[in-house]
Amino acid sequence: MSAEETNESGSARSTGDGRFAGKVSIVTGSGGGIGEAYARALAVEGASVVVADIAADAAQAVASSISDDGGTALAVTVDVGDEGSTKAMAEATVEAYGRIDHLVNNAAIYGTMELDSLLRVPWDYYRRFMGVNMDGALLCTRACARHLRRDGGGAIVNQSSTAAWLYAGFYGLAKVGVNGLTQQLAHELGGQGVRVNAIAPGPIDTEATRSQVPSEYLDELVGALAIKRRGLPTDLVGLCLFLLSDDAAWITGQIINVDGGQVFRS
Repeated sequence: MSAEETNESGSARSTGDGRFAGKVSIVTGSGGGIGEAYARALAVEGASVVVADIAADAAQAVASSISDDGGTALAVTVDVGDEGSTKAMAEATVEAYGRIDHLVNNAAIYGTMELDSLLRVPWDYYRRFMGVNMDGALLCTRACARHLRRDGGGAIVNQSSTAAWLYAGFYGLAKVGVNGLTQQLAHELGGQGVRVNAIAPGPIDTEATRSQVPSEYLDELVGALAIKRRGLPTDLVGLCLFLLSDDAAWITGQIINVDGGQVFRS
């Protein structure tokens, strides 16, 4: 049986069967954009999805839409930069579904990001920014790790960026930190059956990117790509699902670019 069918509007619809049937997946920052694409794809593949976002209304809208399409989803409000909030997210997931199998650390301050240099950015803003964009992945992992271990292991996917290899101020610095967290946590959790990898997108055509990056600069970025178009959230979905699946059972500690050939690393 196929894991999905098409509803009258033409969008994918879960049939309750798929490679993640019986699994429980948390996706942070999934009230829109890339996180929403991840959440919807996991639901189509049979997972029970926790749509976790600081924007409660957006999270509820995505969760309700997934449910309307035949999937299973729960909206949870979370501030990934707050330890208590991340613990509450994990507890709400276990209370609703009994387990946690996947964690996608996608949440970040991006579309509303203030632009400034490392030497001038107000310290309080910098601390809050790094608390969400870097430490948030660690706090969510700390909150969920014991549940992943208890249920025989699982997989974590962190959202990095090609900004980690380019000049991008404190945003790029945060993504360098995410890469380091990915590698360190892969070793801390590998012996307990938990794999940790990261996806590093290039310029993705989302509302947040369009509001944050001037169109002329985006055009320049795209012109320098090997594949000369902006990426789409759907371009990232296949890799995310692969890294969460058993097909990636011997892959951990990796940061994989999905960037149209933006960055070449030797």
